Amino acid sequence: MEGRKTMDIVLKIWRQENPKAKGRFEKYELKNVVPDMSFLEMLDYLNSELLQQGIEPVAFDHDCREGICGCCSLYINGKPHGPETKTTTCELHMRSFRNGATITVEPWRAAAFPVIKDLIVDRHAFDKIQQAGGYISVNIGAAQDANAILVPKQKADESILGASCIGCGACVAACKNASAMLFVSAKVSQYALLPQGRPEAAMRVKNMLAQMDALGFGGCTNTRACEAECPKGISIAHIARLNREFIIAKLRD
Repeated sequence: MEGRKTMDIVLKIWRQENPKAKGRFEKYELKNVVPDMSFLEMLDYLNSELLQQGIEPVAFDHDCREGICGCCSLYINGKPHGPETKTTTCELHMRSFRNGATITVEPWRAAAFPVIKDLIVDRHAFDKIQQAGGYISVNIGAAQDANAILVPKQKADESILGASCIGCGACVAACKNASAMLFVSAKVSQYALLPQGRPEAAMRVKNMLAQMDALGFGGCTNTRACEAECPKGISIAHIARLNREFIIAKLRD
């Protein structure tokens, strides 16, 4: 790092040995941090320093480090994924913080996302919601021609926007009710807007919402915190569509 401008920071990081252990904040001083480091690279650097001191490294989740997988879910200085908008933790860089800053890092706080260790939470609840109805059933056979089922561009674009949800859980972490409505609505929109998704539309919305409630997520009270903190900028207009789909499904019942 010689010859490059560096920064010194103080990290307050949540440490918790296992789901049943009592957690606490630990403070670490980290020197010579390069501003061009990503936030996760900074945590890698911290862990290398801790290992040299004989201290157990901080456990945190990551995979693609390209803002696609949603694994890098951290609560940074009171905001999901940190201070930048439409940015995942792995896309956040240390130049977003000032030299000498104290940075508080926590896991998601929601009953449906129990802490596994340190900064890692169990987000299998989202998988269970997806399994309840976030799919399309088709008969196996030869693929149809691309133009066999016409889809208006506006609806195709909206469906793609719903599909852009990476399931990180920032919407749940930001919501005072720990609601998963933005996630569920994005997945419902992804299929409800396409002709291929219409045959199972009623079953899908009822099953996914029932699973969301069963897993302990809260209800939506339209504070729009989820929309503001979503790294993919998904709109709460999807929640309005979800509500319409659910009302129509119940009326048909």
